[in-house]
Amino acid sequence: MLAYSSYLPEKSDVNNNALMTVLINCGFSIVAGVLIFSILGYMAAEQSKGITDVVSGGVGLAFVTLPAAINLLPIPYILGPLFFLALVVAGLSSHISIIEAVTSSIMDKLNVTRQKAAIAVCGVSFVVSMAFATNGGLLLLDLVDYFVNNVALLTSCLLELIVAGWLVKLSDIRQYVNRVSEFNVGQWMEICIRFISPIMLVVILVKNLIDTFNDGYGGYAQFELLTLGWGLVAAMLVVGIIVNSTTTPARDMETDA
Repeated sequence: MLAYSSYLPEKSDVNNNALMTVLINCGFSIVAGVLIFSILGYMAAEQSKGITDVVSGGVGLAFVTLPAAINLLPIPYILGPLFFLALVVAGLSSHISIIEAVTSSIMDKLNVTRQKAAIAVCGVSFVVSMAFATNGGLLLLDLVDYFVNNVALLTSCLLELIVAGWLVKLSDIRQYVNRVSEFNVGQWMEICIRFISPIMLVVILVKNLIDTFNDGYGGYAQFELLTLGWGLVAAMLVVGIIVNSTTTPARDMETDA
């Protein structure tokens, strides 16, 4: 979000853009959830089972459970290709957004051109992603997906809220966005960023950590959880610290001057 918002014109309608982004994203998620549970309900009814008996979480939902459910629907030879086409489009669009965020960060931090940053990011990503094409790629994807979304992502969001809420003067930000936007936001924005949102994230994050420590995840061995799960989170933290401590050439020139 920070990378894409940095490309907006200086006088962009910040409040309207933020509201539309949230409504479109959440609206699409709600519609997708309704459709998925409708399909799972049909599958459960066809097999005379409870819906909890046919649901598979994680990547298994998209690649195992839903294809099996679609196969039970009328005209599966049409619905199946449409489903996987939508999955491909969603994957490509998500991949582009992720690559752009990393590329923009490297451009700003290391003061390199977009071409060099994109080649470096895509090259490293290609090499690393080859691990998902192996025989154990689906299991690896399941572990990475769980720890990135339930631990690393929540932790980074919590840190961003703390920085934005307590290290930045939110009143100045609120006055600026109200000045360039069609509608205004009140002090509830500051309350949400400083208190409500961090508290909710802390509750969710702590619950995820407790459940993972006590029960593990997906029946994987502790060694796999430590290396491919917690090890991945630790590696991401180390890489982030190294990149953040790297000084750009432009800053070196300014210091020498």
